[in-house]
Amino acid sequence: MERRLLDSEQDAFRDTVREFIRREVTPHLDAWIADGVTPRDFWRRAGATGLLGISVPEEYGGTGISDFRYNALLVEQLCRAGSLGLGSTVGIHTNIVAPYLTGLATPEQRQRWLPGFVSGDIITALAMTEPDAGSDLKAIRCQAIPADGGWVLNGQKTYITNGWNSDLVIVAAKTDPAAGHRGMTLFAVPSDSHGYSRGRPLHKVGQRESDTAELFFDDVWIPRDNLLGEVNRGFYHLMEGLAQERLSVSVMAVACCESILESTTTYVRERQAFGGRLADLQHIRMTLATLATETDIARVYVDRCIEEHNAGALSALDAAKAKWWTTELQRRVADECLQLHGGYGYMEETTISRAWRDGRIQTVYAGSTETLKDYIGRQLTS
Repeated sequence: MERRLLDSEQDAFRDTVREFIRREVTPHLDAWIADGVTPRDFWRRAGATGLLGISVPEEYGGTGISDFRYNALLVEQLCRAGSLGLGSTVGIHTNIVAPYLTGLATPEQRQRWLPGFVSGDIITALAMTEPDAGSDLKAIRCQAIPADGGWVLNGQKTYITNGWNSDLVIVAAKTDPAAGHRGMTLFAVPSDSHGYSRGRPLHKVGQRESDTAELFFDDVWIPRDNLLGEVNRGFYHLMEGLAQERLSVSVMAVACCESILESTTTYVRERQAFGGRLADLQHIRMTLATLATETDIARVYVDRCIEEHNAGALSALDAAKAKWWTTELQRRVADECLQLHGGYGYMEETTISRAWRDGRIQTVYAGSTETLKDYIGRQLTS
């Protein structure tokens, strides 16, 4: 089915992203995966190409484009190039952290942080998850206590994407523990703050080029001018950003499905078995037919979500539906296509094995499938 979401301007931007990936990503990706981190030079090259400041106002060095189609194309093309890990790490910066800095930051804060954000000199992260609080944000224990015209932050965060490379981390902390989720506040914490430290880089099953770390805060003093948004409104600020975060994950999921299906279709056309091509076997064709149909339907839904988001009308409910469905589809597409590759698909150097490994976490972060289904069910029955 013809995709009608994009026009000539987005097509041109997509060409720019593809050329950047061809030149700056593909030749180095295997090395980054082996190292478990993407080097800082990548960020600066992406910034110089104009890829990190899509939604940032021009006065801070960005392009000032509020059209999410551009954000979607960036992470989509990274995924289609075989790096869901880069889609995730860049997506955290451009699609998830950016709205907090452009929407909640004061003019002074924007002037302080956004030029570096755009150039790639400031890498950002969002620190919500804790050892005992994942999808259940209300359970976080990280706490900030008022002191000396600011706050003193103590606690731990874990599984933080960009945690190792990050220069500025948005941290969710309790400022009124007795108030539950109504007592949560967001702070922008520079990584050179006294008392801030990183634990060991976390070694993941997949997305190894995307650095992930534990973060520790031991009496970190946060000045008042590093408060992001309103005191005790942090939970609501986070909820406002969830629709775009889940949409970004959905975009990556569909792009991965499409890429996996393209490479698998090529493989079964060329692979000889039982006296002919794998593609000549009815079971192979029916498997691909099912997965291709479901992927096309997912693409239409996600593209419609992008249109709704651009119009300011994407609901949290519809974003949750998109996220759980597309990521579960991605998991199934990767698993069934690996099966079609046979033993070859289980070799670490193959693109299908990488897609299978990298995609597994997609059903967990940004709201697990179980959490989102429960949320959707409650909305339907309340």
